[in-house]
This record gives sequence, C-alpha cells and structure tokens, in this order.
Amino acid sequence: MQGSVNTTEGTLNLAQENAAVSHHEEHPDHRLFGVLVFLCAESMLFLGLFIAYITFRLVATEWPPAGTPELEVLLPGINSLILISSSFVIHKADTAVKNDNVSGVKTWFAVTIVMGAIFLLGQGYEYANLEFSLKDNLFASTFYVLTGFHGLHVFLGLLLMGAVLWRARVPGHYSSENHFGIEAVELYWHFVDVIWIILFILLYLW
Repeated sequence: MQGSVNTTEGTLNLAQENAAVSHHEEHPDHRLFGVLVFLCAESMLFLGLFIAYITFRLVATEWPPAGTPELEVLLPGINSLILISSSFVIHKADTAVKNDNVSGVKTWFAVTIVMGAIFLLGQGYEYANLEFSLKDNLFASTFYVLTGFHGLHVFLGLLLMGAVLWRARVPGHYSSENHFGIEAVELYWHFVDVIWIILFILLYLW
C-alpha cells in the first residue's frame, strides 16, 4: 500500500512538472524582449537629438558661437569615469543573483545608486557654474537639452534600482531562477552609460 501511495505521488509530481513545462512553452517570457524594444525606441529619440546637434555644428560658421565660454573637461571627465564604472558595478549584481546571492545584489545596487547620484550631483554643480544659460545661443540650448534629457534618464535609472532594492527585501523574490527585474535594470543602465559616452565625445571632445 505504501509503495502504491509513493507511486501515485511520483506520478502527480511528474504530471505537475510536465504541465509547468507545457505552460512555459505555450506562454514564453517576452519581457526582456519588451525591454530591448523600449531601449531601441529611446535610442531613436537620442539619435534624433544627436543628428540635430551634428547638423547644427556642421552648418554653423563658428561652433560654439563667438563669446561662448569653453566647457571645462576635468569635472565632466571624472563624472564620466564614475558613470562608466557603475556599469561594471551593476553587472556584479547580476552575477550575484545568478549565484543566489541576494545580499550581493543589494550591495552592488546600492553602490551603483550612490555612483549615479554622484554623477547627477556633479552635473548639477556643472550647471550651477556654467557661464552661459539655456537661451544664450544654439550651442547652449542644445547642450542643456542633450545633457538634461540624459540626466532625466539617469534619475529614472536610480528610481528603478531603488525599486529593485525595495523588492529584494522580500525573501525569495529574486533568485537564480527569477531575476528579470535585475536584468532589465542592468540593461537600461548600460544603455544610459553608452548614451553618455557619445554625448561626452560630441559635447566636450569634438
């Protein structure tokens, strides 16, 4: 009788596993694909701004216009290093969750948030000390629009990382088998960093 019960339980478990596999095959997880589509759409927005800036520069007789103070490179350069380095830091969180190290996820996400916040504070300090305003000329306008739009994306990334930390407080919410939120935020943050590299080259080095 005991053997019959064990056999029945084993059959039920096997049936449940097969049903779960079948359900997964019928309803594949397209969330990560959705994130990639979103990032492609955001890329198109930035591409439009990049093309506009490049066009303005190429058709202008003088760029920046005469009388525009030169941009300081040192502070933005340090800021850039901090932001780019944060991509390597957030990747450690992805590695941690795949090893079921949720504590590591919390640590690396917290460090990334601090680095992103430092970047925004540095950008705010730069704004406060710039010797031109949004309405001074075309260069000034495009500078504020490009850096400000990117800064908005950095701020959104910090909010997303904060949401991950909030959810990570629940035991078992993230694991090696369930970590979509962490992967999605990591992809978004890499996107933000790549956009900044392009912006830094266009605005400060070109």
